[in-house]
Amino acid sequence: MSGFKKRIDSFKWAFNGFRVAFKGEVNLKIHLIAATIAIALGFLFDIDRYEWLAILLVIALVLSAEIFNTAIEHLADFVSIERRPAIKKVKDLAAAAVLLHAIIAAIVGIIVFFPYILAYLKA
Repeated sequence: MSGFKKRIDSFKWAFNGFRVAFKGEVNLKIHLIAATIAIALGFLFDIDRYEWLAILLVIALVLSAEIFNTAIEHLADFVSIERRPAIKKVKDLAAAAVLLHAIIAAIVGIIVFFPYILAYLKA
């Protein structure tokens, strides 16, 4: 297999990963709704480039964390369908990472959008 074909295939597999994640994960859909709202607010309030960088970075972090969490959960379920304390711990840690990212994203959203919303309400 040529190097170019391998690169093309790696993109196909990555996009398949997106498809699998977005098709079956409710939490990922919730994060996508929040991301869409944040992007819409960014356009509505014409945020500056550094605010865009902050918003897009936390969106990417939350979505990536959720995809990693999903991968870890599927792998853990494959390793053992029985309830095991070690598997539960792994799943809980992965979920905690997503929660941490989501909390930080919400804080960034408040820092970026609160002044704009306040100014809009005063106008």
